[in-house]
Amino acid sequence: MIPLSVPFLNGKEWEYVKDCLDTGWISSAGSYVNQFEQQVAVYAGAKYGIACMNGTVGLHIAQILSGVTSDDHVIAPNITFIATLNAIKYTGASPILIDVDPQNWQMDLNLLDKYLKENVVRKNINGEINAFHKVTNKRIKAIMPVHVLGNIGDMNYLQEIADLYHLDIIEDSTEALGSLFQGKHAGSFGKFGVFSFNGNKIISTGGGGVIVTNDEELAKKAKHLTTQAKVSTMEYIHDEIGYNYRLVNVLAAIGVAQMEEFPLLLDNKKRMDQYYRSNLEGVGDIEFQFVSSDVDANCWLFTFKTRHMKGLLEYLNGNGVQSRPFWVPMNQLEMFKNDIYITKLNNSNNIYKTCISIPSSAGITQAEMETVVKTIKAFYALL
Repeated sequence: MIPLSVPFLNGKEWEYVKDCLDTGWISSAGSYVNQFEQQVAVYAGAKYGIACMNGTVGLHIAQILSGVTSDDHVIAPNITFIATLNAIKYTGASPILIDVDPQNWQMDLNLLDKYLKENVVRKNINGEINAFHKVTNKRIKAIMPVHVLGNIGDMNYLQEIADLYHLDIIEDSTEALGSLFQGKHAGSFGKFGVFSFNGNKIISTGGGGVIVTNDEELAKKAKHLTTQAKVSTMEYIHDEIGYNYRLVNVLAAIGVAQMEEFPLLLDNKKRMDQYYRSNLEGVGDIEFQFVSSDVDANCWLFTFKTRHMKGLLEYLNGNGVQSRPFWVPMNQLEMFKNDIYITKLNNSNNIYKTCISIPSSAGITQAEMETVVKTIKAFYALL
């Protein structure tokens, strides 16, 4: 079976993990944690990085530090992995789900802009301007763009909307390490950016994340909250509710090795993307995700649209090519079905019903890609 997306461990991972084991530094303290934080922050063009146990908790902490509460709304796209919405619910806030653009599959900013113009009133609360929803009377505190599949929407437009309505931008960049918009790295546009290093991501620590920010005080606060809010190095004194969200040194060691190899892995992903686009163009009814000329995407997981998604999915998995459907839209899940969903044409549902992801590992070989393409073409020849 050609796997969908697995780690590419071809650097000094063994050497650095062995160093952790030999020295006994396997838990949350250790030099590799600091190195990994710095590597990711520098690469993303941010001043500070805070390692955490995964991207989901990174999004949770970013919202807490943005002041999101149970009386607030947070805006998010309707097409995303569930972790985005779970992190919002952890704060007690209510998501406002925005349908996605049918071409690039990112949050539909035109739809969002129109909705906010019609449904928001600005209020001055203790000298601070905030946006409030006219119907729920809840504050809309933050917007959480998700760079779906490593692609990026129009961040200039999103920034304009955020500024106009006084929204904090918390970028869910969990899929987007290595992606750029107009030369600026994903995760560096808002108050916070969050990256994930799950096993299927472009680089992996097995499980891990990094929060990035340019605000020194927020970075210190993030480190504080993720380490149980402990204020003394000696005594067990804690000054607020904290979280055991730390990344352990042995996983950070893998991350350091992965970051050293990242340029190669990114090149591999782009080579894979180009091969698939070149060899699947015009095959059956296949349609690719649109990537703007403003975007240099990391090509994380190759996904395309076809009306024959279910049949192709069954055929590929039955013939040694691991493939998966796209995420169920958030408004269709039981936990979120009563939250606000803004749409005209329900593009999210169409994308869900027609999209399929195919093998995209950073270490995928030429022979494996050829097999994937050959198998896809064989399916369409049977129609």
